[in-house]
Formats: sequence, C-alpha cells, structure tokens
Amino acid sequence: MYIECMTDRRDIERLFKQHYRQMYRLAAMLLHDDAESKDVVHDVFAQLLIDSRSLKERLREGATAGKDTTQAFLLTCVRNRCLNVMRNRKIQERIQRLYLLDLETTILSESQLREEAERLSEGIRQLQPPVCHDIILWHFRDGLTFSEIARRLQVSETTVYKHLRRALESLRVQLKTQESV
Repeated sequence: MYIECMTDRRDIERLFKQHYRQMYRLAAMLLHDDAESKDVVHDVFAQLLIDSRSLKERLREGATAGKDTTQAFLLTCVRNRCLNVMRNRKIQERIQRLYLLDLETTILSESQLREEAERLSEGIRQLQPPVCHDIILWHFRDGLTFSEIARRLQVSETTVYKHLRRALESLRVQLKTQESV
C-alpha cells in the first residue's frame, strides 16, 4: 500500500509533512496548549526516527489487511502521548498541592496543642442544633458509623451525613473567625 519499507529518514519527513497538521490539531484539541501540542507531535516523530521498526511492522500489518493505517497509527500515537501529558499534569498538580499543605503545617508546642484542642472543644459545644454536637462527638470521639448514629437517633444515614457536614462547616467558620480576631 502506502509504505512497504520505512528505512529512510526521508520517508519519515514525508510522513511529517503529510500528517503534521492533523496530528497537531488533535494534540491541541486534547491539551489546549500550543507549545505542548507541538512538542507532542515532534516527540512522536522523534520516537519514529529512533524506532522505525515498530512503524514498519504496523504499516505492514495494515497493508496485508488491505488498509492504509499510517494516519490512524500516527493519530493514535499522538492521542496516547497527550494522555500521558495530561496524566503527568495531574500528578504534578497533586504533588504541588501536597507540598503547599506540607508548608502550611507547622509543629505546635504542647501548650499550643492544648489551646487548639480547647478552642475546638468550645466550638463543638456551641454548635446548633444540639444534635450536630452529639453527631460530631459520636462519630469522631466514639467512632460510631453513620448507620449506628442513624439507628440511635432514629433517622436516615443521609440525615446524619447532612448534620455532620453542616456541623463541620459551622465549626470551620467559628474557628476561622476566632483566628482572625
């Protein structure tokens, strides 16, 4: 079919000229970044120059099946490379968030820990309605599950979850306002 043997750099250059636009458009659509999209397409062709045997084998398989699989093969390579780039982005973002969280964490002295615990206890005591206070204590202090708390209060697990969420939000607000004062 299109290519019987890819032994020459000129063949890969011809493929580059013929398929670059489609490959770049696919990468740009997936990555939304012009420079990264160009890098992905260039990386695919660089890999083809290094390992042209895999390309030859793929194209021979397509030729024996009576199809020209060059374009499909190249677009698949671009898609896979883009997926790797996106996965690496997510990993880097997660690492940065964890690093920032680590920077925010400070080591407190024993007296500071007692002070923080007292602030937290006071905030829990002030929670309204009182059922929120009970649910927080039962769940975090006593280790009861949502279903155990629901049975105790004779309500649904969803209601327990909603009360707990509301209590935690209220507690966060209380603690933030105390910090800023």
